[in-house]
Amino acid sequence: MKSEFIVSSGTPAMFPSDRLPEVAFLGRSNVGKSSLINALTGQKGLAFTSNTPGRTQTINFYRIAGQLNGIDRPFYLVDLPGYGYARVPPGFQLEWKKLTEQYLEKRETLKLSCLILDPRRAWTDKDLDLKRWLEYHGRPYLVVATKTDKLNQSEQERGMRAIRKEGVEPLSFSALTGRGVREIWQAIAKTIQPR
Repeated sequence: MKSEFIVSSGTPAMFPSDRLPEVAFLGRSNVGKSSLINALTGQKGLAFTSNTPGRTQTINFYRIAGQLNGIDRPFYLVDLPGYGYARVPPGFQLEWKKLTEQYLEKRETLKLSCLILDPRRAWTDKDLDLKRWLEYHGRPYLVVATKTDKLNQSEQERGMRAIRKEGVEPLSFSALTGRGVREIWQAIAKTIQPR
C-alpha cells in the first residue's frame, strides 16, 4: 500500500477533481482523527497530530493506492477540521463549518464517513447533530471509538455502552496498540469495493 498527502483544501475549488472514492474522518477537535489515519496507513507522520485542539483547519486529502484488504483501486482518506473547543476566533470556526458542510453536502465521491468519538465523553450535542445530519442525508457512516487504551476495562465498557445508546455499534480503536485497524479497513473495503 502506498499513501501520500495530496492537498490541504481551504475551498471546494481546491478539492481533488479525479473522482476517486473518499472516506471522511469527522469528529470533535483532538478526538484522534489524524492518529487514526496514521495508524490505518502505517505512516506515523502522514497526518499531522497535535495535543492542541484545532490544528486541522483545512480539509486534508491522502491518496491511498495498492492492494489492501480487498481494495485494488486508489481512493482518498479525508481529514476534516474538528469541531468543539478549538481556541480560534469565531469567524474561523464559522469558515470551517461552512467548508465542512459544503464537502459533506455536495461531494459525490464521498462513500463513507467515520464519525470519531472519545468513549470518555460518548456523544456530545455536536456529535449527535452530525450523526442525525448524516442519517437525514442518507450518508453511510461508521462510528469509531478512539483512545480506548486510556481506559481500564470497566471504563471502556461504560463508554461503549453510552455510545450504543444511540443505536450504533462502534468499532473500538487504539492508536497505541493498533486495536481495531483491521476491522476499520474491512468496513472501508465493503464500501469502497463492494463485492
